[in-house]
Amino acid sequence: MLKVGQMELNERADIDTSQIEDGRGGGGGGGIGGLPIGGGGLAGIVVTVVLMLVGGYFGVDVMNGGGSGESTGTPLTSCSDDAQKLQALECRNGLYVTSIQAYWRDQLPKSFGEDYQPAKTHIFSSQVTTGCGAADSGVGPFYCPADDKVYIDLTFYKVLADQLGAPGEFAQPYVLAHEYGHHVQDVLGTEAEMRRRQERDPGSANEESVKLELQADCYAGAWAHSASTTTDKDGDKIFTSLTDEDIQQGIDTAGKIGDDALQQRGGGEVNPEEFTHGTSAQRQQWFRVGYDSGDPKKCDTFAAGAVS
Repeated sequence: MLKVGQMELNERADIDTSQIEDGRGGGGGGGIGGLPIGGGGLAGIVVTVVLMLVGGYFGVDVMNGGGSGESTGTPLTSCSDDAQKLQALECRNGLYVTSIQAYWRDQLPKSFGEDYQPAKTHIFSSQVTTGCGAADSGVGPFYCPADDKVYIDLTFYKVLADQLGAPGEFAQPYVLAHEYGHHVQDVLGTEAEMRRRQERDPGSANEESVKLELQADCYAGAWAHSASTTTDKDGDKIFTSLTDEDIQQGIDTAGKIGDDALQQRGGGEVNPEEFTHGTSAQRQQWFRVGYDSGDPKKCDTFAAGAVS
């Protein structure tokens, strides 16, 4: 067993590397320049358009001070039958993805009567071309509904730890589970319906976005509730131990990336009219709803009065 923080991962568990694409070192096409979120002028409009298409970015500019990150550069082909494989960041994230998708493969039909459609996680470095357009590390992790992929530059975790004060290991699976929550919304048609409401009432665009993001947090909590029971294709448990301290790390991470916390960290005034992801309290609240209930059906942030 490998102990990471308080949680323990099963070294015998199979990492399904077919669920991961490693795009590092392959160029990836032109990005959008590492622009801070909310930049003005034409460049800011480009960023906004890309993010509206993408959906689910964490709202963090990781280009300023991101450094070399914590990506070890370990090729995913090495994430097999090696007692030391889970020492590598890439391999641990591959195991988290395996757990998250195993959960939804089982839970989506039970909760919503829909078959789960797997989505790949694409690891990139600096910049990437996606079905939603070109992007770079400055947008943070995101899900693209146009190509059904989660995108992440693993240097984001260094920013999360060093700049935003969320160093716990469980912050990593929380981030991935949030993005896969957006994939679930895509599968269920929730994301498309939200876009239609935004088009009908542009004035509600930010409010609708907040509801979508909080639901993704709630779905992440629902996965966390059952994470310790998820298994690989051979039936081996993926987590052998998951403690209250680990879950608290996920809750703490949600609090560090609330719109109000990020605006304050950026030195500006807190402006609720600009919120797109929800406050720290809201993000923590909805993660808890998912975790405490273990029921994705409880994650209806779109219900009247759900976001308060």
